[in-house]
Amino acid sequence: MVDQPPSRSGSRPVPADSPPFERVPARAEPLDISQDKQFATLAHLGGVVGALPSYVIHRTLGERGPFTRQESREALNFSLLPTVIILVGIGLSLIPAVGWIFALIASLTWVVLAAQSVIAGIKVNQGEPYQYRGNTHMFDRLQADRAARP
Repeated sequence: MVDQPPSRSGSRPVPADSPPFERVPARAEPLDISQDKQFATLAHLGGVVGALPSYVIHRTLGERGPFTRQESREALNFSLLPTVIILVGIGLSLIPAVGWIFALIASLTWVVLAAQSVIAGIKVNQGEPYQYRGNTHMFDRLQADRAARP
């Protein structure tokens, strides 16, 4: 008779000649080149809806691919300030009589953000790193301020 490990209630016994269980690695595998380029492109194209997509990609996939880390950080640095301006503009657009001015500012800011994000996404999809003109590096500054606090 073949020794079999005791089975739990409701589970089938494991045959003795089955391969040993392979654990899932504790760290995720690095991105291959095409995935790295794909997620870097998505980080820039996500700027059409604001800073959140590039932030999520930077936090979740940044350690797995160097191009994704670099480009998601660049996209986040650029899109953070326009996203804040758009959100504040939308909030202030509710003010009677002058709200249309803030709505116009928010709309124009979104158009610039969307156009720049698409241009950057196209360049990065071709495998070229992209740097935005007029990038304020707001995320980097917030990170440095946060690290400097005790």
